[in-house]
Amino acid sequence: MVSTGISLHSSRRVSTVPLGPDEVWAVVAGAGPGRHWYADAAPFVVRGAIDRAVLGGGRRWPVPDGPLLRAGDRAGFWVVRAAGDRPGGHRLVLEAAVRAPGTVTLTVLVTARDEGTEVDLRVRLDPRGVLGAAYLLADLPAREAVVELTHRRLVGDVTRGGGDPHA
Repeated sequence: MVSTGISLHSSRRVSTVPLGPDEVWAVVAGAGPGRHWYADAAPFVVRGAIDRAVLGGGRRWPVPDGPLLRAGDRAGFWVVRAAGDRPGGHRLVLEAAVRAPGTVTLTVLVTARDEGTEVDLRVRLDPRGVLGAAYLLADLPAREAVVELTHRRLVGDVTRGGGDPHA
């Protein structure tokens, strides 16, 4: 079951998968060779192309080497702001390095539950200036679609791979 949340600034999807939190984290924060939801999900491929069209960096940064993302890494068009343990699970915070009238942040919380592991994906837009405020309103339907499609991709990768980000 997927639960949803929406506000003017953020969109959220939460699912529980029948795996342990460390298995889920291996997919959520997985780096190295192979496909990765945070760079290859269709909405991010499209967003990277749009960013390049307006002279931004797009998704030109490769996924870092190593088993997991770390704070400071760049992957796709994301800068990793936080990646690691937190009470009850793990947390990944990515900030979009794209041309936008504000800051776009994607956060994934991985939390152990009795029935498995909760995967909580959130996208937040903190607008900058008048253009950012207008963009906030216009972007809401697109942000909801991005969150839904990205959450589906992430949960699919987690359940299909059983914790192996390269499966």
